[in-house]
Amino acid sequence: MTALFAAQPDSIFVQIASYRDSELIPTLLDLINKAKKPDRLRIVVCWQHGPDETLARFWQRGFGKWQMKKADDWAVQHLSYRTAKVELIDVPHMMSQGACWARNRLQQEYGGERYTLQLDSHHRFVEGWDTLLIDMLESLREESPKPVLTAYLPGFDPKNDTALHGSPQFMGFFRFGTEGVVMFRGKSFPAEPALDRPVRSRFYSGHFTFADGHFAEVVQHDPDYFFLGEEISITVRAFTHGYDLYHPHRLLAWHEYTRQHRVKMWDDHDGEAKEKGEIAEHWGERNDRAYLRNRVLLGIDGTPPSTLDFGKYGLGTERTLAEYEVYAGISFACRGVHAALLNHERPEPPGTPLPDAATWRASLRRANDVRVCVHQNTFDEHAATPGTPQTLPGASSAVVTIYGSDESELHRETVEAADLPQYRQNGWLDYRVIFFSALERIPARYIVELRDEAGNLLSRVGNAIVV
Repeated sequence: MTALFAAQPDSIFVQIASYRDSELIPTLLDLINKAKKPDRLRIVVCWQHGPDETLARFWQRGFGKWQMKKADDWAVQHLSYRTAKVELIDVPHMMSQGACWARNRLQQEYGGERYTLQLDSHHRFVEGWDTLLIDMLESLREESPKPVLTAYLPGFDPKNDTALHGSPQFMGFFRFGTEGVVMFRGKSFPAEPALDRPVRSRFYSGHFTFADGHFAEVVQHDPDYFFLGEEISITVRAFTHGYDLYHPHRLLAWHEYTRQHRVKMWDDHDGEAKEKGEIAEHWGERNDRAYLRNRVLLGIDGTPPSTLDFGKYGLGTERTLAEYEVYAGISFACRGVHAALLNHERPEPPGTPLPDAATWRASLRRANDVRVCVHQNTFDEHAATPGTPQTLPGASSAVVTIYGSDESELHRETVEAADLPQYRQNGWLDYRVIFFSALERIPARYIVELRDEAGNLLSRVGNAIVV
């Protein structure tokens, strides 16, 4: 990249992390073809690919002007399509260290472009997406010196990508995962009232974010994160560095969510690969380390600060973690959520006075995520009629009851016959119970009962809940 390119007023540094994704090339073609000014695009891909995924595929689709250079011991394949510049950081897939590592590696290539766009490798775009994004971001300057546009995009089917539909979405709270990671869901904005400007967001999306170029330098991905935890950590770090998150009010692109057409890193980086010496770490080891970093960074469940050194991947100093929690309506220490968050009310602008601790705590409810995972052999061992086999395959429903430490019932729900098969696979019942309780009512154990069509008890199993 030349200084001239970086100095162009509308230049965009596009970051795409791609792992063995057959949708990468269609995404690149659509990204460039739908841009109003493709000559202003510098697209850098962390191309984590298998041996069957070669450069020939790019040449066959019209990419040209090939040149290979080195960057930090990685080969970088330089290509072009139309007038856009494309750079592929050439990473054999068994050398990958995870999604956040790939995103961090991309950010090392930032070269001073005016804007940056972070994407996944499976998207489609509206015509003129680049000028629409720039105009939208610039419209926020009077309200925020450091705006960021981010969203969960509506989905599309790669097999039928001419039938694109949907509307702009906001990111709503979904759950605190078992490990303490806050997760979100995309929801369409109400049809009325019609939106005429971007809307403040509580959360950041890893698959679509547009900001000033310096965002790629200031809020870089922590390479020791793996996958889950990425979005909530970047959310809080961006906020504490003084960035303001917004959801676009216009449809700009689509995202493919199913992952059905691509191999995932956890499919490759498994125990067998480690035994063969093909990888240094099982993907689960990287994942566990990331969960710990996330718990320490945000104080999940009251986790105290430790000797972990976050360096530049820690929180910023322009705002505090407590300010973010009030802004978002979340308490990380007690898995608390505010009614305004659950009701999808728009957040108050940063800087709104903080409530006193007692008032704030009283406004929260606890978000619980209990994983019920029991093998059929255990159900058979606890059969209502001793010696009865196949109690799980023979069950028509399952009743799950959650209890607190004082044995009081916190929640009860039934998995009906129509839904039970999707949670009953490979000899296991694997089911998540997501519910809210009073803040001090912490789940301590669950009991799951299997019943037949007549409602008769087949088996009853209890387990402690580790939080």
